[in-house]
Parts: sequence; structure tokens; C-alpha cells
Amino acid sequence: MNSAPTIMSEPESLRCSSARNRGGVQRVEGKLRASVEKGDYYEAHQMYRTLFFRYMSQGKHAEARELMYNGALLFFSYNQQNSAADLSMLVLEVLEKSEAKVEDEILECLAKMFSLMDQNSPERVAFVSRALKWSTGGSGKLGHPKLHQLLAVTLWKEQNYSESRYHFLHSSDGEGCAQMLVEYSASRGFRSEVDMFVAQAVLQFLCLKNKNSASVVFTTYTEKHPSIEKGPPFVQPLLNFIWFLLLAVDGGKLTVFTVLCEQYQPSLKRDPMYNEYLDRIGQLFFGVPPKQSPSYGGLLGNLLNSLMGSGEEDDGVEEAQEDSSPIELD
Repeated sequence: MNSAPTIMSEPESLRCSSARNRGGVQRVEGKLRASVEKGDYYEAHQMYRTLFFRYMSQGKHAEARELMYNGALLFFSYNQQNSAADLSMLVLEVLEKSEAKVEDEILECLAKMFSLMDQNSPERVAFVSRALKWSTGGSGKLGHPKLHQLLAVTLWKEQNYSESRYHFLHSSDGEGCAQMLVEYSASRGFRSEVDMFVAQAVLQFLCLKNKNSASVVFTTYTEKHPSIEKGPPFVQPLLNFIWFLLLAVDGGKLTVFTVLCEQYQPSLKRDPMYNEYLDRIGQLFFGVPPKQSPSYGGLLGNLLNSLMGSGEEDDGVEEAQEDSSPIELD
């Protein structure tokens, strides 16, 4: 059985609260910690909940948030996952009801709780969905880029590359995304697919109007991947296409984009989604009008709509690191 002090360090407990609230809360925490250490988990959990509602009714939001956060860490340290997850959700409830300002320290606290949750628990799914919604003020956007980045790093450590990749796409961390993709490709992919891992990421970043991250992920990935020879130009035609595409996006000339897509059709046919992504990129960066009736449907159409957000308004082609289009992956 793990001991609590390894997680409940003083600097950790201070991160989500104001120091002026520490006195009273610390005294209460001492009693609660003693109950947990004796193994009275249920009783301690109920007491945390009672104090939560008492503090909230008194408008003591900072105290409530601090107590629930430290309580969650304490229960996690004793592997009491259900109690810990419940208190983690109460932290979110405080943030929502107090209309707390989004700050890096709070986002790091949320990511910390996420990292300690059982990887396969439904509570973890519910927690991350609610945390992302709070981080953008309940708006249609799907989460603060910083929170996505923290979640992506946690999932990367867990070798959950697919989920990590999703969150990196919504962050502004192109370099981190590239390093994760190198590891993903080396451990799970075929050598013949090394170019496809980065091609998909670049195209999706561009579909999200995040031109800077698209460029960073490509440069970092091609420099660090052990199976890619130095370029440009590259041995793999698909990498040359992506390199030219990033240059074309900077130039904004439709004729260059059109010729490029025509010349590299053999490479682009390796994945049926590439041309759908390129249709979108043509609209965003080269002024290509949307198709009146999309030629794709079924699974492909659903995948594309899930990436870009089917009801999105086009608001220009500006680079948008933190103003990404909505994205919804069911």
C-alpha cells in the first residue's frame, strides 16, 4: 500500500489555492487524512462531500477547491479510485460554479488528477470531457490548447498514442506531437509507413488552420525519425509533397497547389482521406469554393466532419494556434 506523503507534498497542495486559506483547511485535512490512513475510506469520503457542500453554500470556493483537490490526491495515493474520481469531479464543479479564471496552475492540477485516474474507467472519460468544456468557458470550442497539451503528454507516457495524437492536434505543441509520432511509428508502425504518420498529422493541422504547428511537426519529425534520410528533398515522394505543400500554403497560389496535387496523386492515393483533407485545405488557404454536394459520404465523410466540425463557419485563412476550428471525435 502506498503512503500518502509521496503525493501530498506541500508545494503540490498549494498550487490550486490561495495561501491565506491554508490554516483552517489544513486543520480539517489533518482529521480527514487520519481517517484515510486508518482505512476508514467511506467515512472520510462522506465527510469530504459534507464539507464540500458546506463550503460551497458559504461561498468559500477556494477552500472547497483546495480541499477536494488534496482529498482526491490522498485517495489516489491509497488506490481508492472511486472516491478520488468523485472528488475530482467536485473540483470541476467548484470551477464551474465559481466561474474561476482559466490559469496554467489550475490546468496542471486537472491534468494531474487525470494522470492518476484508472486508464480504463468511465469516470476518466467523463472527467476529461467536462474539464475541456470548462477550460473554454463552455463555448463551442473543444478545450484549451494548454490542457490538450498536458493530456497529450500523459497519454503519450501511457503509450496511448492514438488518444495522445488527438489531443496534440488541439494543442499548439507541434514539436511534442512530432516526438510522440516518431515513437508511435517506431513501436507500432511499419517501416513503409514512416511518411504516412507525419503526412496525416500535417494535413489535419492544416485543416484546423494551425499552419505553424503543421510546419513544426513536419520539420521535427523528419529530423528525428531514425528511418528518414536527411532532406529535403526526401527519398519518400509523400514527404516531398508535404514539404512542397507547406511552401505552397505560405505562397497562397492556387495554381501551384493544383499542380502539386495532380503531380503527387500516386502518393496521395495511399490513403483515401488525403484528398478529402486537401479539399478542405484548398478552401482554407487557396480560396477554392466548397463543393456543392460532397463527393464523399459514409465513413469517410463522417471522419472528415468529425475532424473539422461539420457546422463550422469559415472565418478566413489566418494561422490559428489557439483559435482552432471545432473538432468532435466521437
